[in-house]
Amino acid sequence: MTPRQQLFGDHQDWLAHTLANATESTPAVSTRLADGCTVDRLDTGLLELHPDQPGPEQPRLIVSAGVHGNETAPIEVLNALVSELLDGQWSLACPALLILGNPPAMARGERFIDFNLNRLFAGAHQKRPYHDTPEATRASQLERLCRQFAVESEALVHYDLHTAIRPSEREKFALYPFVPERQVPPEQCAFLLEAEVDTLLLQHKTGTTFSSFSSVDLGAESFTIELGKVQPFGHNDLSRFQGIHRALRRLLRGESAPEPAADCQLTEFEVVHEIINSGDQFRFHVPDDVANFTRYPPGTVIWEDDRNQYQVGESPEAIVFPNRDVPVGQRVGLMVRARPDAD
Repeated sequence: MTPRQQLFGDHQDWLAHTLANATESTPAVSTRLADGCTVDRLDTGLLELHPDQPGPEQPRLIVSAGVHGNETAPIEVLNALVSELLDGQWSLACPALLILGNPPAMARGERFIDFNLNRLFAGAHQKRPYHDTPEATRASQLERLCRQFAVESEALVHYDLHTAIRPSEREKFALYPFVPERQVPPEQCAFLLEAEVDTLLLQHKTGTTFSSFSSVDLGAESFTIELGKVQPFGHNDLSRFQGIHRALRRLLRGESAPEPAADCQLTEFEVVHEIINSGDQFRFHVPDDVANFTRYPPGTVIWEDDRNQYQVGESPEAIVFPNRDVPVGQRVGLMVRARPDAD
């Protein structure tokens, strides 16, 4: 029996196995590859990889996709990397935890089933009305597995891969969770550029996203990485995702990062305002079809209710993740501004 058959039975690959078992837990299975690498299927959509001989000073790597089930391109990228490894195309050099976040939503082609999984980390899954729902149970499981995978004395990196609901003036961008006094390491900036991600948004407070949990609670260098536009399975132009595919494969193989081009630098943005749905009288003045990073001139009224309003300040601001269809108390969008030293 081949390693692929041991892990996935009669299914073609990891993704097919995950979709076929989307609503149920699957028993743990372990296999060993010809080069000594151990691959453990921990449960549906969860793989842990350990090389026979880890490379020197290699970080432990968590890569997640499918936290939103309809964001399919990163799922297909991660699945392709697993297939390459199992087929012997390259050897693993660093421990890795690979996660397909929300299999039931993936199988239904929906962002989530009951609640947004990417708002249920850092213990939020314990609160009502989330408690005991399938997505809360999955968030708790993912937290537990990540804690078990992390080793205090070893560097930990987490990339949570997404695609956006709407178009973007900046197609590929990353979000860096807020941790007081923490600066983005140069090697992480280099990784983003290698992955063809040229924009970095520095978040302004801790949150309940997956990357914020791993950053704050586990001390990981974590990023939420937006890689383009949502498409159904089989409709992605994967040539547009070659950058992240190559960069992740290089990391998994333990190879040195390429030298970035001299004229290739990250443009950094910072959050200046978080828009929250304040209730029934909340009015959001941004069109439903507006692209991420659309700029608004000073004085533009972005939202208002019966007590407050928000206007763009003295410098232009851009909007990211606008979504009026969120429950009261949740985020409608972020207003951001390019940092003064950014291009």
